[in-house]
Amino acid sequence: MKRNLLSILDLSVTDLERLMADAARLKAERAEGCCPPLLAGRSLAMIFEKPSTRTRVSFEVGMFELGGHPLYLNQSDTQLRRGEAIADTARVLSRYVSAVMIRAYSHRTIEEFAEYATVPVINGLSDREHPCQLLADIFTIRERFGRTDGLIAAWVGDGNNVCNSLILAAGLTGMEVRVATPAAYAPDPAIVERGRAEGGRIVCAKTPEEAIAGADVIFTDTWVSMGTESEEKARQQAFAGYCIDDRLVALASDGAIVMHCLPAHRGEEITDAVLDGPRSAVWDEAENRLHVQKAVLVNLLSTFDEHSFQQMLG
Repeated sequence: MKRNLLSILDLSVTDLERLMADAARLKAERAEGCCPPLLAGRSLAMIFEKPSTRTRVSFEVGMFELGGHPLYLNQSDTQLRRGEAIADTARVLSRYVSAVMIRAYSHRTIEEFAEYATVPVINGLSDREHPCQLLADIFTIRERFGRTDGLIAAWVGDGNNVCNSLILAAGLTGMEVRVATPAAYAPDPAIVERGRAEGGRIVCAKTPEEAIAGADVIFTDTWVSMGTESEEKARQQAFAGYCIDDRLVALASDGAIVMHCLPAHRGEEITDAVLDGPRSAVWDEAENRLHVQKAVLVNLLSTFDEHSFQQMLG
């Protein structure tokens, strides 16, 4: 792997396969009550400009289970809020910790931090991408189908950061990605172009029905993300007809699954019947944030190989 994980494009196919295999082993060992301290003596600074449930808990628990030490830093815990330069904070934290995970409003903040840090930096979410979420999604799909290559993934809703990561990962996964959004909320054309340049099969569908027809995986996300609350009324009007309900799910393939990165606004972008129904993979998807992020941390922070990994597992 590269030193940092800022974008899903920082991963090669080989990197992705390694992460998926390591996540599966770590998940299996945890289920058996074994959490090998692969990162004993290491520390992870977790900087949160935005509140979080899954990102915070999964990284904090994951680092703890790997034998390392997580440090939670919100906006009030650092001098960044008082105007300290990002570069200065990056230089200082690099002297203290083994890696930094940042959940930021602006992707540029994470890029600038990584530019000056001398330890690995992980994008825990930005306005451009959410690679950790997408890795958990890929892992969940592989658990359900045994593969991603040749599957059809339909994204219905806002062309947001998770949608961007899905588009950019199309070439890595071999999935056909169909995106249905209202025109004003479409993903950045540059993201679509880059995804295609990376070998991805990406279809910009005209309607949710067109995107979901025959799909194997249906993705959605909240229409009103943090930072867009003032647009709530306009967004709810624009997304009329984009709610994932039983009618839309019936258009998908027989074994299709539904995914949502959470938190969900029940009754808006997804109904209770779908979120809690037999097609939902949402709870496995949420759990898998933990296992995949543990694999990311191990691959970025340790030099273990397959033999030493198996020795530690006993």
